[in-house]
Amino acid sequence: MAKYRKLGRTSDQRKALIRNQVTALLNNGKIVTTEAKAKEIRKVAEGLIAMAVKEKDNYDEVTVTAKVARKDKDGKRVKEVVDGKKVTVYDEVEKKIKKDQPSRLHARRQMMKVLYPVKEVPAKNAGKKANTKNVDMVAKLFDEIAPKYADRNGGYTRIIKIGQRKGDAAMEVLLELV
Repeated sequence: MAKYRKLGRTSDQRKALIRNQVTALLNNGKIVTTEAKAKEIRKVAEGLIAMAVKEKDNYDEVTVTAKVARKDKDGKRVKEVVDGKKVTVYDEVEKKIKKDQPSRLHARRQMMKVLYPVKEVPAKNAGKKANTKNVDMVAKLFDEIAPKYADRNGGYTRIIKIGQRKGDAAMEVLLELV
């Protein structure tokens, strides 16, 4: 018996499909797809969530000083004239950052191999490029999804059969995070 389903695609198409579906599942919480695809997607998604749960608290908090541009009341950078040139004024600020341990860094890079970048578009600006935000899916996995499943040993997804698709009678399912 094979270790995976070929899904009627070449290896690069299959890999892209699975990456796309896993990214959509983790971003939205649920997707509708065929049963065979859902079973393959479940394997990859459960592995990523398990990795995130294992490494969620594996970091150090470090205080660093950073230079931040001073801004006026309108949110624009404050500039002053030095030697005949306009130069931005910077302030030094203390910030706390999370510094990953080596195992968490490795897990982060493994997740980035699978997940695609996601852009979030506000509802009022649908179809426009303005005000889009890049969503950090790896941070979402560590900060939102992993704490939900910290006390759970596997079984992070659920497959619910919906029925047959009208066109080709393929069994459609709802794949969702529990």
